Amino acid sequence: QVQLVESGGGSVQAGGSLRLSCAASGLTYSNYAMGWFRQVSGKERERVACIYTSSGRTYYADSVKGRFTISRDNANTLYLQMNSLKPEDTAMYYCAAGPICGVSKYWGQGTQVTVSS
Repeated sequence: QVQLVESGGGSVQAGGSLRLSCAASGLTYSNYAMGWFRQVSGKERERVACIYTSSGRTYYADSVKGRFTISRDNANTLYLQMNSLKPEDTAMYYCAAGPICGVSKYWGQGTQVTVSS
């Protein structure tokens, strides 16, 4: 059974930082692309960042380039370092795994990030 469990969300002031984590189990980590998505209630889910765990190749949404960094370790944990946070980054953040970036088969339950001005 595949499980993705996010943690690290919270409330922060604009300009602050947060680090999200996603612990993955039940899958062969290196066979998947892992990504972070976010969603605001009433809006479409947005892909924030993605990484191919085998090669380390990464992709970022234009809105977060230069501020967010996606990474993974050898213990099946995915990270999203978020710096220079803005109020518009406020959303529920989800971890996802799939065969390629852009195609997600498994999802976590989400962790809320709130950025105040």
